[in-house]
Amino acid sequence: MKLTLKIWRQKNAKETGKIVDYPIDGVEPDMSFLEMLDVLNEGLINKGEDPVAFDHDCREGICGMCSLFINGEAHGPDRAVTTCQLHMRMFKDGDTIFIEPFRAKAFPVIKDLVVDRSSFDRIQHAGGFISVNTSGNTIDANTIPINKHDADRSFDAATCIGCGACVASCKNSSAMLFVSAKVSQFALLPQGKVEAHDRVLNMVHQMDQEGFGNCTNTGACEVECPKGISLENIARMNREYLVASMK
Repeated sequence: MKLTLKIWRQKNAKETGKIVDYPIDGVEPDMSFLEMLDVLNEGLINKGEDPVAFDHDCREGICGMCSLFINGEAHGPDRAVTTCQLHMRMFKDGDTIFIEPFRAKAFPVIKDLVVDRSSFDRIQHAGGFISVNTSGNTIDANTIPINKHDADRSFDAATCIGCGACVASCKNSSAMLFVSAKVSQFALLPQGKVEAHDRVLNMVHQMDQEGFGNCTNTGACEVECPKGISLENIARMNREYLVASMK
C-alpha cells in the first residue's frame, strides 16, 4: 500500500508543534501500525532526518504505552485493541492517516507522539494499593470466600492498563474511567474494604489536582477503551465517594 501519513511533530513541551506530511510505500496489510512506523523511521534515519518519536514497550496490548490518536480515534479505527495490536489491513491503499499524541492538559507532550502520563502514576500512588504484608506472611487467598460475581467484576476492572484512551476520548479529558477501575478492583474485594474510604477520597482528590476534567456521561471512554472497562465502575466510584464523604 501507498499511504500519506500526517504526523504531529513537536520537539518538546515548550515548542509549537505542527503536522508534517510523510509519504510511505510498500506497507503490507499484515504489518502492525507500529511496524509501519518503524519502516517510516528507518527511511528517515537513512536520509539523515530525525525519526518520529513514539512510545511502546510490550507490543502485546498489555502495557498501554503505545497510545496514539489515529484519524481522530484513540488507538485507531479498530475496537478492543491497543495501537500495537492495530493492523494496516484496517486501512486502504491511498489512504491519508492522521497520527497525533493523546491530548490533555494532564498529559503534556514530551516529544512528537510521546506524552507524559505520570499523572496516572501519582493517582495510583494516592490509593491504588492495599496495605497488606505480602512478603512471606500472606494468607492463602482460597481461605477468603468471595462471591463469584464480585470476583468477576473486580477482575474486569483490574484489566485496565492505564493507557489513557479514556482521557483522550473525553471532551473534558476526564480520567474517571481509569480512576474508577482502580477503585473498583479493590472495592469489590474484602482485602480492599479496610482502606476503602481513604482510597477513593485520596485518588479522586489527586485526579482533580492533576487537572483532569469531570465525566461528560457521553460514554466515549468505554467505547474507545481497549479493555472494555465499563461505565458501571464510574457509578460505583461515585457511590464509594459519597459514602466516604459522609463518614
